[in-house]
Amino acid sequence: MTVSALTRPGQRDRISVKLGEIDWRLAGLLAFIAGIGAMMLYSIAGGSWKPWAEAHLIRFALLFGIMIILSLVDLRVWYSLAYPAYALALLLLVAVMLVGDVRLGARRWLGHGSLSLQPSELMKIALVMALGRFYHNLTAKQARWSWKLLIPVAMIGAPVLLVAKQPDLGTAILLALTGGIMMFMGGLTWKVIWPVVIGVCVAVPPAVMFVLKPFQRDRIMTFLHPDKDPSGTGYHIIQSEIAAGSGGFLGKGYLLGTQSQLNFLPEKQTDFIFATVAEEFGFIGCFVVLAAYGAIVFTALRIASTSHSHFGRMAAAGMTATFAFYVLINGAMVIGLAPVVGVPMPLLSYGGTVMVTVMIGFGLVQAVRVHRYFELPRGRGFLF
Repeated sequence: MTVSALTRPGQRDRISVKLGEIDWRLAGLLAFIAGIGAMMLYSIAGGSWKPWAEAHLIRFALLFGIMIILSLVDLRVWYSLAYPAYALALLLLVAVMLVGDVRLGARRWLGHGSLSLQPSELMKIALVMALGRFYHNLTAKQARWSWKLLIPVAMIGAPVLLVAKQPDLGTAILLALTGGIMMFMGGLTWKVIWPVVIGVCVAVPPAVMFVLKPFQRDRIMTFLHPDKDPSGTGYHIIQSEIAAGSGGFLGKGYLLGTQSQLNFLPEKQTDFIFATVAEEFGFIGCFVVLAAYGAIVFTALRIASTSHSHFGRMAAAGMTATFAFYVLINGAMVIGLAPVVGVPMPLLSYGGTVMVTVMIGFGLVQAVRVHRYFELPRGRGFLF
């Protein structure tokens, strides 16, 4: 499809033309990761499609269709809904603090049972959209350094504090990292970045000692000294390291992972599924999976770079950053290079909330790809 056909009135809005502009390589890579996830869920269930693998595939198939539908949505609609979506997500986070459902000592959900909603997942998408819209209307000079940058700082800080209060340290870190990287991509000067980085490094030790809750502080200390309590707080990471290390170069073989099959590996279907990949397929299997993740990130960043609108570039890059941080944090956590913070491996791990976030996020990335030649005016949106 040529540029002229995409930009010609009457052609660019045809569904067939838009479907042709979807990056099907990216869609295929997402399906590949989800397929690997189903394979591993089948394995850790002892060679059974239930209770995880079947549900994982059905959920992905439904969300894949939703991603395709979202990719056809005009970029002006995404732009116009950015601030309302952020405001709604923020209100829901406040509602969680007031009337949220408490599970396992954490208040993170609204509703009960199967109808529950985790607003922090909505915020991951809404924050990226809102920051993208904000930076769309800034000049390059204002994005480097101006008083207006206090606005995105507040936009990032408010949900980070609310999520950390739930407490959900992993998601709070993810939101902070995504927001920070978007400010960097927006053009923030290094004269500001370095003092902030140094300040964060200085603030971490006292924050660990006096701000974090006892169980969060225990996770940090366990990360530093996992052998001090091998049957207690250090059990998760020690078993994960055993599973990852025992796979060697080629792995033990599919369906032959003892750590997962014999239930030594905790949370084997969610947080530590990558350790099962390492155990059964070894270094080669891990390399293939990480290469697929890398290809997804590279492809999505290329899509961001081709957008003619600054909102499109920022939104696509921001969603890609969120996805990449999922992979980096979980991968580091599984092999003992980061504390256990409950961040799953996207599309590989079992779980609906993260998959919903990831697939809606890639719906936005694909929408940027489909509408990459559209230019958005500065100022008010299409609907609001």
